[in-house]
Amino acid sequence: MRAGVLAAWRDSPTRLREDAAVEADLVRAGYRDRLLTELAQNAADAAAAAGVPGRVIVRCSDRTLSIANTGAPLDVAGVHALTALRSSGKTGDSGEVGRFGVGFTAVLTVSEEIEFRSISGSLRFSRADTRAELTAAGVTVPAAEGGFVPPVLRLAWPHAEPPCAGADSEIVLRLRPDIDPAALLESMRAEAMELLLELPALNEIRIEDFPVRSTVRDMAGTDLREVRIDAAGTETTWWEYRTARARWLVPVRDGRPVAARPDVLRAPTRSDEELTLPALLIADIPMQPDRRRLLPGSRLRELASGYTDFARALPPVSRPVLIPAPGFARSETDGLLREAILEELRGSAWLPVLAAESDAADGSGERVAIPTRTSVFPDLTAELAELLGGVLDPLLIPDLSGARYADVLAAVGVHRIGAAHVAELSAGLDRSPSWWFALYTALEPFVTDQLTVEELGALAVPLADGRTVTGPRTVLLDDELGALVEPVPVHWARLVHPAAVHPLLGRLGAQRATVADLLSDPALQAVLTEHPDDPDTVESVLRLAAVADPTALPPWLGLLELPDSEGSTRPADELLLPDAPLIELLVPDSPFGVVATEIVDEYGADALRTIGVGWEFGIVTETDPTGPDHHLDDEETWWAGLSADPPELVAVRDLDLVDDAAWPEALWRLLSDERTRPLLGDAGGYTAWWLRRYARIDGIPLGGYRHPADTEFAGLLPELPITGLSGPDLDALGGCLADPASLDLTLAATLLEALADPAKAPTPEVVARVHARLGAAVHRLDITALDPPDRVRALSGAVIDAGDALVLDKPWFGLAVPPDRLVVADPDTAGELAVLLDLPSVSEQVDAEVLDRGHGTDWETEPLGVILRRLFTLPPQPGLLRVHDDLRVRLSGAVTRTVRVPWWQDGDTVHVLRPGPPH
Repeated sequence: MRAGVLAAWRDSPTRLREDAAVEADLVRAGYRDRLLTELAQNAADAAAAAGVPGRVIVRCSDRTLSIANTGAPLDVAGVHALTALRSSGKTGDSGEVGRFGVGFTAVLTVSEEIEFRSISGSLRFSRADTRAELTAAGVTVPAAEGGFVPPVLRLAWPHAEPPCAGADSEIVLRLRPDIDPAALLESMRAEAMELLLELPALNEIRIEDFPVRSTVRDMAGTDLREVRIDAAGTETTWWEYRTARARWLVPVRDGRPVAARPDVLRAPTRSDEELTLPALLIADIPMQPDRRRLLPGSRLRELASGYTDFARALPPVSRPVLIPAPGFARSETDGLLREAILEELRGSAWLPVLAAESDAADGSGERVAIPTRTSVFPDLTAELAELLGGVLDPLLIPDLSGARYADVLAAVGVHRIGAAHVAELSAGLDRSPSWWFALYTALEPFVTDQLTVEELGALAVPLADGRTVTGPRTVLLDDELGALVEPVPVHWARLVHPAAVHPLLGRLGAQRATVADLLSDPALQAVLTEHPDDPDTVESVLRLAAVADPTALPPWLGLLELPDSEGSTRPADELLLPDAPLIELLVPDSPFGVVATEIVDEYGADALRTIGVGWEFGIVTETDPTGPDHHLDDEETWWAGLSADPPELVAVRDLDLVDDAAWPEALWRLLSDERTRPLLGDAGGYTAWWLRRYARIDGIPLGGYRHPADTEFAGLLPELPITGLSGPDLDALGGCLADPASLDLTLAATLLEALADPAKAPTPEVVARVHARLGAAVHRLDITALDPPDRVRALSGAVIDAGDALVLDKPWFGLAVPPDRLVVADPDTAGELAVLLDLPSVSEQVDAEVLDRGHGTDWETEPLGVILRRLFTLPPQPGLLRVHDDLRVRLSGAVTRTVRVPWWQDGDTVHVLRPGPPH
């Protein structure tokens, strides 16, 4: 054989170069870290061929590494394979994976002096001897940078040394100087356990004094095998499942399988194809010669076939372990395998679900379902599972409903359901009240937040009348009806069946059946709308009203129709009690009727008042009203005057039905009722607004009267002529009387009329203040609705023709013009008052001339100027100050006269009379 190789090299130096290059490439790349792996594969093939348990013994002494094994010895085919870089001695029988193929090149990663000792004969390989042989044979050595390095494994020499005792073959390697024996042995110890998983023909690998052994047993009742690996006393356990083209192994801890760490594809030994599968995959699949990568066109998806059988072989609670966790694939191979496995899992029945009576269990007594047709209720309890098993089908068993499995179950298409879905499905169930009670008990631990409360808002509830309705918020729990002396037939309420009453219903919004709740039930409102005079309803409502809190009841109870004194029926809110004080206050043609006496005798006045039968004035109440739609007199006008919609409307109704002569008594009644008294002081509210305009005493609207303590309108408006009112009563009526702070168009008209009345005797100060308020209100009043008066009130108090009146717009004219010609207001609003009264201002109609120039000076140097600024708190004055010993002004125009004055102003110049006798 050597002669043939040498001849080939001699005849073709290129062949020598190629052989050297191929061997070097295999050492540097393909088999750089696979020494023990490749030799263990050879040992496994040898053991399988001989039909004996495989053992590998590794020793190292004096930098000589020995790897011995049991099994079939070296044969002629093996020798040819060892010396031919492109061939292998394996036959494909007995599951051989690499016997004496190119993988043997891995020995060159640590040695250039190799011995293959076998009981059938031994060989030796040497780089040094090969180099010498080339020289002796006259083979031309190719030139190479750094010197040509010949191949080692192409030339073999016979060797006399047999393998060590107990071994059938032994590889002896003289380690190169750059190899660390201790590190090499340590790496082999790390590989040993995985090799026993990958190569089932091997039972033991011993690295010096570090034994690693495997034991395998079939697991009864399953297609699983248990593989135990003992590494020097540290044991790991795996469960193995075999399919046609793959072996799957999942690690076991504390008796339960767990997901494997990210790994690589094994075919059967480690490759470089990274995987993130939950089980180790040892596959029968074509690999590249160095067994690191798959060959193109490998049918990866076929490896997933039978994966669901593997899942079914596991205990039910452990099956989700085999679902690939969501995440990114680490390689193209990983992505294809994950996709194929998930597809296999989604389309087959293997997930354990609750048993159903209508389905026959399989031979193991369990029931399985396809994931995409299965539902899971998170953290399902055994109690809830027992109740939902026939409602949600198929439903995953409770042991697999925890949060730890949520992501992987979603990956295979399991439908996650919650309380809302349970509530939805409950609507169509026909179950006994005791079953519903058990369901509420089982659901209660899940109601831990408001979101779950909302989700269970559609939960079905059985009623005492045999119906089942949707929504706990729509039902009532019987709390008070049983405490009544005699039972009351409540036919409109949704009362829960006594056997189903549970605290959970209260947490979900079920109301306690107080009397007020029953009388406020929307179902009762619907009954009153359609059948307001139903005798049973009248009986029930009035008997409940006798013990109800009137303040907690809705106003629509007034829809209940009752017999009146004339033999007809009317809504309760259109009836008065026979002795109601309100009867005496109303106009004769009032639309109110009187309730029949026999109804009062049977049910009592309190029950009738509770549902709206009148005694005192009625109240209209609405939160967030949106318009004048409350059937109040002239409500549209009041609403139009509002700047914004009120947050709440509370108003006295039927005020327009009060007889004019009865208003003093009516006001007493309004003041005496705690419901209506606060409304009289709310000047912006409807009640006070209406009373100011339309309630008349002695022909005068209430808005035309003033509070006795109010001096703003003294002499112009009369005090309220109701005797016996206390100070607090008058204060409570404040919103109904004239209010200087909120002067409106009606009050303005009243004041203008009073000012023009010669019978009134207001003081000049009152006249001036009223004129000032009128002027200040012009910008917010529609003065086009007011007619200018023909007569006005002058500063002197006299009532004069408007044609003789002048509005004082510049105060100093008041020192010269007679007060019976002047209409006085604040200077700032004098213009507005002139517009309101349609009068000219005095400065427009009267010209003034100061007759003496006086002594010109300024405010800072003139002592009198300094005194005046401090006396009248004047700001710094920009103009000229002229001091006169005799200050006279000549008026012309609407007023002609010459007047001696103490002060005058002409533009920025101020004229002042010097104190003392005139000169």
